[in-house]
Amino acid sequence: MNKRNTYTPEFKTRVVLEILKEEMTLSQIAQKYEVHQNMLTKWKQEFLEHAQGAFKRGKTEAEKELRAEKDRSQELEKLVGQLTYEVDWLKKKSAQFGIKIRKA
Repeated sequence: MNKRNTYTPEFKTRVVLEILKEEMTLSQIAQKYEVHQNMLTKWKQEFLEHAQGAFKRGKTEAEKELRAEKDRSQELEKLVGQLTYEVDWLKKKSAQFGIKIRKA
């Protein structure tokens, strides 16, 4: 059973940039880095598809969703804190009036 090679994003970027320079053929680059030509073609295609993201301004959809989830989480934590405070206050006041509270 062959072990799959994993390549770092930095390595892939370096190889793709070399492909885009067109100083060597694809087969020469594949031989140089010992990576199959099909893999290099796939990396190049993926690189070009995502290249426009390098120049985008503003937040991406994922960043917007993450911010919304963080805001929601903070709001829920605040609510839990408030409710905990209210329950503790009610327990204290009920004890002052001699009211027994049973646990649910």
